[in-house]
Amino acid sequence: MAIENLQHDFNIGSVVRTANAFLAAEVHIVGRRRWNRRGAMVTDRYQHVRHHDDADALRAWAAERALPILGLDNVAGSTPLEATELPSACILLFGQEGSGLSPQAREACDGLLSIAQYGSTRSMNVGAAAAVAMHAWIRQHRWPRG
Repeated sequence: MAIENLQHDFNIGSVVRTANAFLAAEVHIVGRRRWNRRGAMVTDRYQHVRHHDDADALRAWAAERALPILGLDNVAGSTPLEATELPSACILLFGQEGSGLSPQAREACDGLLSIAQYGSTRSMNVGAAAAVAMHAWIRQHRWPRG
């Protein structure tokens, strides 16, 4: 699980909290080091959080571990998450609220996915999108519980 922290950090805490709920191995914060921990509801004490200066640093870290980076953004050319077989080991990368993934982050991705939406808004809250994507991974790789 990774999220860019370029403009503001309002949703990073909720992403960390959700990552903890789904037992993500780590949360990677790309960009600014400071973020608002209040939304994490203290889960940042138990969740592994790693910082990368930029998307190229995240890509290098992932390449050393043979982990594909899958960006989630509703942009032209994205593959629907609902129709995608997610790798059992990967990094799901989210962008900033409103602007989505930066051009540098999109370039670092091995693929781009989108979440089907039918309302009038272009996108959903990044914390909600992260929860949808992590749940999709759980359904493919951890369900049913055994």
